[in-house]
Amino acid sequence: MQCPRSDFAFAKPLRLLNAAQYRAVFDSAPVRAAQPQFLILARPNELGHPRLGLVIAKKHVRNATDRNRIKRIARETFRLQQHQLYPLDAVVLARAGAGDLDKDALAKIFNKLWRRLDQRARNPQPEQQAQQRPPRAPRGKGRKGSGNKNTAEQPTQSPHSAGTGHQESGS
Repeated sequence: MQCPRSDFAFAKPLRLLNAAQYRAVFDSAPVRAAQPQFLILARPNELGHPRLGLVIAKKHVRNATDRNRIKRIARETFRLQQHQLYPLDAVVLARAGAGDLDKDALAKIFNKLWRRLDQRARNPQPEQQAQQRPPRAPRGKGRKGSGNKNTAEQPTQSPHSAGTGHQESGS
């Protein structure tokens, strides 16, 4: 006897829906699982069920049909394993070469990644807990190597004269 279809649906509550939800995962993702073609970042949530977000960039997977196939298979494997997964907010990121994989290879990779992610979420390693990075600062704009040139030209005060109003003289 099979479970009712609704138990395995991929409804809105199982999706990351807005930029703030994605940003929360990108800023703090203590649980990770990776393969050469994919990276899954995740963080525990308080909802009692996992949620999925997908980032399949055109930069890494040029063909739209390949991007759609990857998303479809990622959603399908997630949908079928959702009841075994730890309650996490997970984001799947495609890397170069992901579009070259066929349907069976994608399903095998995603099933392995979901199991690994679940295992790491349930049994966090001490070094994994220590590696939680603080949120990244926004990246600056401008060309590489074009730092603020004025900072190098400003004179520095000696620690002895800082804040006293006295200037050191050479004579």
